[in-house]
Amino acid sequence: MSSIFSKIVAGEISSHKVAENENYLAFLDINPLHEGHTLVIPKKEVDYIFDIPVDDHKDLWAFAREVAHAVGKAIPCKRVGVAVIGLEVPHAHIHLIPINSVQDINFSRPKLTFTQEELANTAEKIRSEF
Repeated sequence: MSSIFSKIVAGEISSHKVAENENYLAFLDINPLHEGHTLVIPKKEVDYIFDIPVDDHKDLWAFAREVAHAVGKAIPCKRVGVAVIGLEVPHAHIHLIPINSVQDINFSRPKLTFTQEELANTAEKIRSEF
């Protein structure tokens, strides 16, 4: 059974993409902790991030690094925090979250809600920083 992220990769579910290449995809989280909260995934479905082959794992993090720089330029913040939890969706993913304090990356906090138009505008701001 395909994960929701595999369905996004296949175009079966829409997303607000911020970056993409042949092997990796970055898109906005629909339940963000902060504006610009972005998910970075390998297009190939692998459940656990540490099961990704070594070279692909390095390439995923290099891609995430580029995305994090764009997020940090587009969204006012002190840093772009990184989290890999791996329990919510059985598809490896990296959370890139604009933060101003350590509390901003607390996943027990209530998630924010943005309209589709707001998400589209945020995605465009990030894309424009590449």
